Amino acid sequence: MEFIVIIISAIFVNNVVLMQFLGICPFLGVSKKVETAVGMTGAVTFVMVLATIVTYLIQNYILNPYNIGFMQTITFILVIASLVQLVEIMLKKVSPALYQALGVFLPLITTNCAILGVAIMTIQKDYSLVEAVVFSAASAVGFGLALVLFAGLREHLDLVELPKGMKGAPAALIVAGLLAMAFMGFSGIV
Repeated sequence: MEFIVIIISAIFVNNVVLMQFLGICPFLGVSKKVETAVGMTGAVTFVMVLATIVTYLIQNYILNPYNIGFMQTITFILVIASLVQLVEIMLKKVSPALYQALGVFLPLITTNCAILGVAIMTIQKDYSLVEAVVFSAASAVGFGLALVLFAGLREHLDLVELPKGMKGAPAALIVAGLLAMAFMGFSGIV
């Protein structure tokens, strides 16, 4: 039951993008096409889950025992940057089209504060390793859900005739706000 609460909370109630406003750069930048949004979701999911596992182990077996918790942020950033390089190398070989589609946003996963935020939240919430993995996977699913929904809405916006001053970023930001308000409806579930 505890895992179900963690999953529902991470995906819907405390969505990292729409409720905690982490990961806004890829949310706005990669959400023009559903295809690239799905690719970014896969990359972020892989990095987020792996980063959570590695940072959890580093925190509990190196930083805490040696009382160097002040090194948490820089250590976590280095782990995330290394994992993003791994994803970039893999995507270049496995799916060059997706690698090109993601473009500059792939290296930006390194500075995606959603990944760092989830890694830090698992430590702050004092989760076990299994709970941390479930939380990070559910947070990645929530990130992906928000990204794919927003990409679909933006694709639809391209087909609709809007006033000249509302085209592009203004309409996208209004839709993002409406999407965030829709997710607020889940706040009483957990």
